[in-house]
Amino acid sequence: MLYSTACEYGLRALTHLAARGPQEYTRLRDIAEAQGIPRPYLGKIFQDLVAAGLLRSARGRHGGYVLARPGSEITLYEIRSLIDGVADLERCAVGLGRCSDVTSCPQHDVWKPLRDHIRRYLERTTLADMERALARKQALLAAAGGVNCPRLRGR
Repeated sequence: MLYSTACEYGLRALTHLAARGPQEYTRLRDIAEAQGIPRPYLGKIFQDLVAAGLLRSARGRHGGYVLARPGSEITLYEIRSLIDGVADLERCAVGLGRCSDVTSCPQHDVWKPLRDHIRRYLERTTLADMERALARKQALLAAAGGVNCPRLRGR
């Protein structure tokens, strides 16, 4: 598993915010509806991301959530690290305490390059990249006759 449901929801919701203006606060209710995410679950995720400094929140009529930094500066690695942690990208695939290039387990030569590739992808890919990819997919689906997936419809 690459990430948990909480991390998936966080990525989808943060990509939604990346599509907004840098100071355009968006209500949790609107994000949850657009992304098909249970609002209480998303609220807890966002609480943690505000505490970590990834999001800013504001109360009141024009309140909501906004990214604390531009989407081009927020990597998937940072998000996964905050929500799920990244220890699994360092652990031995078969659970041995001491597994390295010198003292390797039977799966080391297969799993180490895969973990390294995943880590590099997460470190290189930003929310801005995700938002651009989503916009391209929405445009392709719209050109093909419409969007039937609610998550791709609401931006």
